Amino acid sequence: MATADEQIRVSDRVKRQLDRRRREGESFNDVLERVLNENEDADFYDGFGILSDEDADWIRDKHESSKKQRKERMQRLDEGT
Repeated sequence: MATADEQIRVSDRVKRQLDRRRREGESFNDVLERVLNENEDADFYDGFGILSDEDADWIRDKHESSKKQRKERMQRLDEGT
């Protein structure tokens, strides 16, 4: 492995994220290369179909319920003004 020619500064938050993603024996450069390659190889359809129909329906129901609750809350707030 070559020595670093340049240094970059990252925030503490970014460093913690890199530490969490770092595998045994990996340098930070290795982590960055791996993560950047993951993003390049990503496909729009990755992840489609990973939920069962039951799980997808549960998520849809929760989403609709939350929307309804927000709408009702906004109406109550609007009536109070």
